[in-house]
Amino acid sequence: MYHHGHHELVDEVERSVAGLADPRGRECLQRIILPRAGEPLDVRSLYLTEAPTNARRAHSAGRTTLAVGADSEVSFATYFNAFAAAYWRRWTILDEVVLRLTVRGAGRVDLYRSKIDGSRIAITGDVVGEPGEAGTDLVTTVEFVCDLGPFEDGGWIWFDLTSDTDVELLAGGWYSAVDAPATRPDAGPDGSPDPTVQVPNDRRVTIGIPTFNRPGDAVAALRALTSDPEVDAVLDAVLMPDQGDRKVRDEPGFAEAAEDLGDRLRIFDQPNLGGSGGYSRIMYEARRLTDSPFILYMDDDIEIEPDSILRALAFGRFSTVPMLVGGQMLNLQERSHLHTMGEVVGAHDFMWTAAPHADYDYDFSRYPLTDRENPKELHRRIDVDYNGWWMCLIPRVVAEKIGQPLPLFIKWDDAEYGLRARRAGHPTVSMPGVAIWHMAWSDKDDAIDWQAYFHLRNRLVVASLYHDGDHKGIMQSSLKALVKHLVCLEYSTVAIQIEAIRDFLRGPEALYDLLPTALPKVRAMRAEFPDAVVIPSAVDLPAPSGGPAGIHSEPSGRVGKAVALAKGLVHTLSRDEKVHHEVPQANFPPIEARWYSLSRVDGATVTTADGRGVVFRKRDRERAGALLKDSVAAHRELYRRFPEMRRRYREVHADLVTKEAWGRVFDS
Repeated sequence: MYHHGHHELVDEVERSVAGLADPRGRECLQRIILPRAGEPLDVRSLYLTEAPTNARRAHSAGRTTLAVGADSEVSFATYFNAFAAAYWRRWTILDEVVLRLTVRGAGRVDLYRSKIDGSRIAITGDVVGEPGEAGTDLVTTVEFVCDLGPFEDGGWIWFDLTSDTDVELLAGGWYSAVDAPATRPDAGPDGSPDPTVQVPNDRRVTIGIPTFNRPGDAVAALRALTSDPEVDAVLDAVLMPDQGDRKVRDEPGFAEAAEDLGDRLRIFDQPNLGGSGGYSRIMYEARRLTDSPFILYMDDDIEIEPDSILRALAFGRFSTVPMLVGGQMLNLQERSHLHTMGEVVGAHDFMWTAAPHADYDYDFSRYPLTDRENPKELHRRIDVDYNGWWMCLIPRVVAEKIGQPLPLFIKWDDAEYGLRARRAGHPTVSMPGVAIWHMAWSDKDDAIDWQAYFHLRNRLVVASLYHDGDHKGIMQSSLKALVKHLVCLEYSTVAIQIEAIRDFLRGPEALYDLLPTALPKVRAMRAEFPDAVVIPSAVDLPAPSGGPAGIHSEPSGRVGKAVALAKGLVHTLSRDEKVHHEVPQANFPPIEARWYSLSRVDGATVTTADGRGVVFRKRDRERAGALLKDSVAAHRELYRRFPEMRRRYREVHADLVTKEAWGRVFDS
C-alpha cells in the first residue's frame, strides 16, 4: 500500500477533486471519519463494519483515511458515517446531498438508504478506479447525488465499499449541493422564515466550556479543539469560566494547550455559580467580546469527537431558520452505547423524559444500524423539546433575542432555554452523528443526593413559566416521589425537597440571591441525616444481622407486588428497632435498593451509584412522620399558590435573563 504524508495527501486529494468534470459537492456537511488508533472493536463499530469473510482488518492510518485489503467489504452504515437524511430534510434548506469519495485502487461503491422501519433500499452504485495492476496507484474521485425527498419521517443514507485490489480511501464526505448563504432569514414567532430580517451565517463559532475542579478534563477538552486543523480553523474564541479552587491554569499540559489557542482562549475566574452561571458567563462574554454567529456549549467532563463541532456548525448554517443544534450523548463508560437520542418535557406532569420513539442506551457494537430487528427506532426522526448542554450549538441571534439562561445553578436551565427558544420560533434538534461521550445518568445518584433540591425547585420554576392548565399532574408525581423516598429511608432527600418547594414559593426575586447560597444550605441540611453521609465501605460497619426473608428478591406479578407493598407499609408504620441503627440488617447494591427491600428493614447500607462508598439508611418513624407532615403541608401550599406563582414568575421572566442582571452577578 502506498504511504504518504499529510500535506502530500491533501494535495493529492485536491488534484483529484479538481479533475472532476462537473463537481457537485459544495460545502462539507459531514466528513467520513475513522476510529482513533488502537480503538477496541466495539468502538470501531461506531465508524465502520467489516464483513466476517475479510482476510484482514481495514486499517486507518489517520482519522480520515482507510486502507482496505483486496477482496474485502467495508460498510459505513454506522453512527458516525451514515447520513441522517431525515433530519436534513426536515430542518434544512437542502433538497439533495452529495457523497464524494477519493480512493486509490479499484473497487465498487454502493449506496443504500433506509426506510422508517429499518428496511434497506439500494440507491445506486458504480465501479471506482481501474481493475488490474494498472489501477493500483490510480487516484479517483467520484460523486453520487442523493435526493432527500423520501425521508419525510425517517431514514439514513450510507455506502459500502467492496475492493478488488488493495484500496485506500483517501478522503470522503457528505456535501451540500449548494453553498450556505452568507446571511439567512431570522425566524418569526411561528417558526417560519422572516425574509425581512437577515442574520449573519459565517462558518465561525465561539466554544464555551465551564469547569469546576476538573482541571485535567478541562485541559483535555482544550487539546481536543486544536487536534483537528479543520476544527481549529473555525474557532473564533474559546471561553472557559473556571469556578473551582483547583485552577485549570495550574494543571500540567495547560501551557501547551493554551499556546495552540493563543489569544483566542479566555479564562474567567468566578465563584461557583453552577452550570447556569458558567454557561451564562459564556453567552455573556461571547456577546460582549466576539461577533461569532454561533456559540457552542460543551461540558468539561466529556470526550469529544472533533468532527461533531463541524457537523453541528454545518447543520446550523443550512437550517431553514436559526435553531439550536444539540449533540447526542454516548456513554463514556460503554463507548459503543448511544445513551440518549433526545428528550421532551411531559405535558401532564412536566417531567423530562425520552422523546417519543427514542431508544435508550443503544449498543451499536451488538446491533448495527442495518440490523432489521433491533434498531427500528433509530431510523425514525426523533423530535425534541430541548438538548442537554453537554453539547449544544446556539445561534447568536437566538441569544440576542431571548436572552441569557435563567439563574437556576444546575438542572432544568437547558430545558428552559430550549422551551423559550421554541416559543420564539427557534426549535431544537438532537442530531445523530453529532455527539460527545459523557458519564451515563445511571452512574449518578442525582435524584436523591444534593441535586434533588435543584431537580424539584427548578422543575417548579420552569413549569410556572411554560405549563398551562391544571397542575394536578405535577402535584401527583411529586407526592408519589415523596412516598417512595420515605419508604426507601431517603430522609435527607425529603428534607431538601421541602426546602425546594419553600424556595420556589419565595418567588422569582429570590433566584439570584439563592444562586451562590442554595448549595451550601442544602449540604448543611443533608449533613444532619445518616443517609447522606458516605462511608468508605460496608466493612467499616458491623456485619449485617440479617433481615426478613425475601428482601433481596424483586416480587413478580401483581399479587406478589401487592403483598410486598402491604408488608412494606405495615413495617413502615411499626415502631423502629434502634438496634438496627448500630448494626445494619443488610448490605444492598444500588440495583437491590428498592422500595420492596428498604421498606422492610430498620437499617441497611446502600452502595453509592459510583461504587466508591455506602450510606447507612436508618428507619426513624418519628423523623419520617415529621417529614411527612411538613412535606404534605408544603405541597398543600404549593397546590394552592401555584397559579399565583405562575403569574409572578412570568411577569419578571424577561428581567431575569438580561445581560444586565447577570452582569451584576459577574461584577460583584
